[in-house]
Amino acid sequence: MGKWGGEWKQVVARLGGGGGRARWERGKGGGIVAIKQLVEVLMLGLLHHPNLVNLIGYCADGDQRLLVYEYMALGSLDYHLHDPSPGKKRLDWNTRMKIAAGAAKGLKYLHDKASPPVIYRDLKCSNILLGESYHQKLSDFGLAKVGPVGDNTHVSTRVMVTYGYCAPEYAMTGQLTLKSDVYSFGVVLLEIITGRKAIDNSKTGVEQNLVAWARPLFKDRRKFCQIADPLLQGQYPSRGLYQALAVAAMCVQEQPNMRPAKTEDPVTGAADDNNNDVQRKIRRAERFGMPVKLSEQDKRNSRAERFGITQSTPAEEDAKKKARLSKFGSASTADPLEEEKKKARALRFAGTKGNGNGKIEQKAAAVTGNAGAEA
Repeated sequence: MGKWGGEWKQVVARLGGGGGRARWERGKGGGIVAIKQLVEVLMLGLLHHPNLVNLIGYCADGDQRLLVYEYMALGSLDYHLHDPSPGKKRLDWNTRMKIAAGAAKGLKYLHDKASPPVIYRDLKCSNILLGESYHQKLSDFGLAKVGPVGDNTHVSTRVMVTYGYCAPEYAMTGQLTLKSDVYSFGVVLLEIITGRKAIDNSKTGVEQNLVAWARPLFKDRRKFCQIADPLLQGQYPSRGLYQALAVAAMCVQEQPNMRPAKTEDPVTGAADDNNNDVQRKIRRAERFGMPVKLSEQDKRNSRAERFGITQSTPAEEDAKKKARLSKFGSASTADPLEEEKKKARALRFAGTKGNGNGKIEQKAAAVTGNAGAEA
């Protein structure tokens, strides 16, 4: 991609304002690209991540500056959740969690890896674009702001965000923090789980606002099935639903300090509910305050993992047993004298470990003597 060199800052200044518009065209060589004019384009040349839309190039024509993005063939998440074409298959649970995990990874990059950190400020379903195999990428950085650095705790700015996704403290004070993005992510995650819109004027009362409708339901686990999108038809893991709702509930807390600092780890855990790794199960349970429920096999695997022991499969165990029997004979044909000697050695060892009165040693010696006499 080319650079604007000395014109870069001038271009940013001239674009000034907000919002952007896009059109799709076929580029050189037949590839389809998105051409979009955006504000605050400086950071676009600095941000590179698999879950952020790629900036392919630019075009300058008079006072116009156009940015050329990669084309995301499946459109936006908003289209798939809220406005699918007739007969189009709805997103299944695994695909929804994959998209949520991708959005969390993109947000983590902006908050933790970008230097200085970037506050996205416009996280919503229409800005989550989907490529082949539903690979997710964040797009449209027109409202993005450089985050607080040094001793600063927030960035003061004019409130500009889509209604329904705006963190309450930002709406009231104009103080923008990384936790403002976390709140918006929680709203998006609720949309993914429920299939509802953040703000739906076609509904009445509290149901118009997704967060206000969901909050009372978070308190009763028996009502979780009422939160899930009916179009899923119950095709989701119950524990996966519980974990995803736990993450969403944490993210939309009214107090910023109650929200998680990072979204990627818990969301990835919820998306990976079918993972059989024992330690992952334990960590997820501890994170959400759930009791740790492990099968007997899981407990054996955990002990083996803790002490670095390689666990054998049931088939391998059977093979080992057959090999021992063929080498030493079955228990019914074992030598009686050898059996008595083994018992004597066991008794002698037990006596030296914990009994100082010598009785066990004497008994062991007597057993050994009897065994020798019989021989």
